[in-house]
Amino acid sequence: MSRRPDILGEFTADHKAVTELLDRVEASPAGSAERAELVTRLTDLLFTHCAAEEEHLFPLVQHDVPDGGALVFSSIHDHLAIGQYLADLQGLGPADPGFDALLGGLADTVRRHLSGEEKLLFPAARKALPAEARAALGERLRAERAELGSTG
Repeated sequence: MSRRPDILGEFTADHKAVTELLDRVEASPAGSAERAELVTRLTDLLFTHCAAEEEHLFPLVQHDVPDGGALVFSSIHDHLAIGQYLADLQGLGPADPGFDALLGGLADTVRRHLSGEEKLLFPAARKALPAEARAALGERLRAERAELGSTG
């Protein structure tokens, strides 16, 4: 059996990377080019992560986890809200008066979402999906990311 993370380990590592980058965004000077660049990186990371969850994990959770449909619905609802915040932020410069308010909303939504997945969705998936299946999904996700040249 592989010692590499299973699909849930991969997504938990993504969550850590998202949280660390979000912390860096919030610590960067308001209105700065650094903040804008970090938000662009955060946008890329979040869109990649959300798409991977929706492709690789959510169909299995919906099918194999008791009440999985509700868990997936909640996560997809959050993904849509996060996507809207990111789209709105991309339309503003970091010095725009609305930028920091949107960033605060994004940060709150992302942190609540990550916590919910880690406390509810991931444990339910871990319980319902065999370890071999989770490991195979982790390998598939890593292979896909390597092919795309993605690190997050």
